[in-house]
Amino acid sequence: MDPKHFTTSFNIEDTAVVLIDHQIGTCSWVHSTDANLLEKNVKILSTFATATKMPLVLTSSMETNVQGLLLGVIQEAAPEAYDKRIKRQGIVNAWDDPAFAAAVRNTGKKQLIVAGVTTDVCLVPPAFSMQGEGFHIKCVLDAGGSPTTLAEQISWQRLSQAGIPMTSTNAVVTELIKECWWARNAGDEEVISIFLEKFDEATIIEAVWEFD
Repeated sequence: MDPKHFTTSFNIEDTAVVLIDHQIGTCSWVHSTDANLLEKNVKILSTFATATKMPLVLTSSMETNVQGLLLGVIQEAAPEAYDKRIKRQGIVNAWDDPAFAAAVRNTGKKQLIVAGVTTDVCLVPPAFSMQGEGFHIKCVLDAGGSPTTLAEQISWQRLSQAGIPMTSTNAVVTELIKECWWARNAGDEEVISIFLEKFDEATIIEAVWEFD
């Protein structure tokens, strides 16, 4: 495996965010990640994508069943993407749904930040499919989770064996902003609010001091 596959840095201009099945019922099945942390990280990803005008693709599965609607924080943070979400009818691997695959392709981006619930069933299969079609993927694992710790650990191993980089919300957002992009665009209160929520004041001051 080419090590550059793991070390290449993503940037805002060439990247789309894909959130798979972050539904109220489905998220209740997750026990490997704290529920509040999961919801907060999903909010950060959807808010960041919207504020920076990155393409955001959302999908859900069988909303009228126990899975339920997407989390309210997604609808609040990204109402336009929410309205355009791909509603699948029982297709487990989201990539097998032509409408979802088309929505991702139509972003025109080859770098994808992907998170899903549950990791073992709803994230790993489409991640494999996306990689097979030539997309460069980073899976955000603290914006998802599995019913058991074992299932989550097996999912991480499968992703690693397939050569798909794994990351966290904290890491991927700071990777995208690079040289304090948010500080250089200080008029964008939405973007700044993300960092005020995610990082403490000392961390922000240190970042500005180093890069500004």
